[in-house]
Amino acid sequence: MELIICKNEEEVTRQTANLIIKDIILDPKTTLGLATGSSPIGVYEKLVNAYQSGLISFKDVETFNLDEYIGIDRSHPQSYYSFMNQHLFNHIDINRDNIHLPRNHGGELEDLANEYSKMIDESEIELQLLGIGSNGHIGFNEPGTPFRNETFIVELDEQTRNDNARFFSSLEEVPKFAITMGIKNIMRAKKIVVLAFGKNKSDAVYKMINGNITNLLPASILQLHPNCTVIIDEAAASKLNK
Repeated sequence: MELIICKNEEEVTRQTANLIIKDIILDPKTTLGLATGSSPIGVYEKLVNAYQSGLISFKDVETFNLDEYIGIDRSHPQSYYSFMNQHLFNHIDINRDNIHLPRNHGGELEDLANEYSKMIDESEIELQLLGIGSNGHIGFNEPGTPFRNETFIVELDEQTRNDNARFFSSLEEVPKFAITMGIKNIMRAKKIVVLAFGKNKSDAVYKMINGNITNLLPASILQLHPNCTVIIDEAAASKLNK
C-alpha cells in the first residue's frame, strides 16, 4: 500500500486526478471504477478540465460505478446516476453506452446485482477510485460485510445515512438500502486509489492502514491489494504518527 500525504484537499484531488489522467493517456480504452459522495467531486472537476483543455478524451473509456441507492428513481437529484451526470458525464465526450451503474429497478434486485457483477468481471477494471466512510466502509460495504461478497443489496448503516443526510432535505429522505459492488469485485481491480481528507476521516484512515484486517473495518482489506495507493491530506493523516 503506497501512502501519499498532501497538504490539503486541493492537492489530494489534484494528485488523484493526475493518476487517472495518466491512465487515460497511456490507454485511451481504459476501464475506470468510479465513486460518488463528496470526496471525488474535486477529482471529477479536474478530469473535466483536462478534457476541455484537450489533454484527454473519454470517447473510448468505459466506466463502472460502485453503487446506487434503492428506492429512488435515476431522475432523482440525489441518485448516483444524477450525481455522475452533474459532476462528470454531462461535461465530457464519453460514449453513453460505456457508462455503467447498478440498476435499481426493472427486475428482481438479486438478479440485477448478479448481472452487474458479471459485467464487471467481463470488462476488468483497470483503476478503481474509492473514498472511505467515517465508519471504514468502501462503496456501501458496511462494517460486518463479508469480504467474499460480490455485488449485493445492502441495508445502510445508520452512521452512513447520517453522513449522507446533508445531501437530502432530512434524514428520513435518505434511502435505507442500496445496491453496491462487493469487496470481492473491488479487490479484482488492477489498481485502487483511495482518497480522503478531513479530520473526521482520520480514525478510519488509521485503522485502514495500521489496523487489523477485519470486516468490521471494510477498508482494511485494501492492505492485501497488490497495487493500492492512498492519497490523504494532513488532517486525515493526523493519527498516523501518534
